[in-house]
Amino acid sequence: MAASRYTSILLFGVPGSGKGTQGAMLGRIPGFVHVAMGDVFRSLDRASELGRKFLEYSTKGELVPDDLTLEIWRSHVEQLVADGRFRPNAEFLLLDGIPRSSAQAKSLAPFVEVTLVLHLEAQDLEQFVDRMRRRALQQKRPDDADEKVIRRRFEVYRATTEPVLRAFDPKLVRSIEASGTPARVLLSILEEVAPLQERRFPNPLG
Repeated sequence: MAASRYTSILLFGVPGSGKGTQGAMLGRIPGFVHVAMGDVFRSLDRASELGRKFLEYSTKGELVPDDLTLEIWRSHVEQLVADGRFRPNAEFLLLDGIPRSSAQAKSLAPFVEVTLVLHLEAQDLEQFVDRMRRRALQQKRPDDADEKVIRRRFEVYRATTEPVLRAFDPKLVRSIEASGTPARVLLSILEEVAPLQERRFPNPLG
């Protein structure tokens, strides 16, 4: 484990906000390393100890406990450092999908220094409902196109995410309107992160 905490930016987003797309694009910019917990879980070696622990829950359709999530996250990030894919003294760790609860936020605190929280929000909920319905039909997932299910996902997101956001200093939280084109949303994100990068890690390629 690193002697100091990892300098981090957290990414939250309402369903259909394009959070994964934005995280991936930002992660391709020098100075930002994108870690999406969903991808981390899927990349686990099922024969490893952590992989077996994960399967104990995932195969039953159960949520992975907070302590195991943190253990898997730490192992992944430490491997990134060991492989040279993440340089803690020159790059931001962009976290996507963690923390998912107030308990996770508290457990994560000794390991990360949160410098910014980006929250992709929807001012026009109906636009996002329509976006998610069309996406489900395009991906041939008609069950996910049910409007009641979509609206329920928004309710669950608000109920579970707002307490997590309250765990952080409000001065660190930035709301990003996510209804524009991916390029426009990315521009809004860069307007927030670029000045921070210039102050903290001005030479990401050095």
